[in-house]
Amino acid sequence: MTHSEPIPDDSESPVSPEEQPTPSPATLEAEAEITAPAPVLSELVEPPEEPLTAPRTKPSAKENEIKLIAQVPASPWLVVAKNRRVNRDWEALMLRAPENTRRCYQDLCNAPMVRKPKRVFPLKGKLYKGAWEYEVTSSDRVFYVPDEDQRKVLVYYAGTHPKSAPFPP
Repeated sequence: MTHSEPIPDDSESPVSPEEQPTPSPATLEAEAEITAPAPVLSELVEPPEEPLTAPRTKPSAKENEIKLIAQVPASPWLVVAKNRRVNRDWEALMLRAPENTRRCYQDLCNAPMVRKPKRVFPLKGKLYKGAWEYEVTSSDRVFYVPDEDQRKVLVYYAGTHPKSAPFPP
């Protein structure tokens, strides 16, 4: 059996806290960079925003036997609702037109700025700069603003076709 020296306890250090050397700001920054994890896409959601509820995909025959329903897979774009009210309206829209909202969600996740004639297009006018409209059904619309730098789509309206397009935030 080997005999080793006991490890000194930091609480009994002969140097008082006032006498201990303080690390430089550069050292603290370097340590923070090393220990700080990279932000996750979901961390890019600002407080009033919330992730848009993902629609469920159709189960395969095998999944029907097991009674499992898979979620839509992760996407290159983060899709968020402007606030809780917009997310509730989106959920109501999912109940009215499940297949169309699933397709809409997939398009927003993968290619939100790809035009589809009479279905997906940018809004015109100074007040609507950067805003897009997605025709989910003949009477339902989703209005959103894609941010290419953050790869984030902000949905600011989901519901029945309004008389005039809502203004983007």
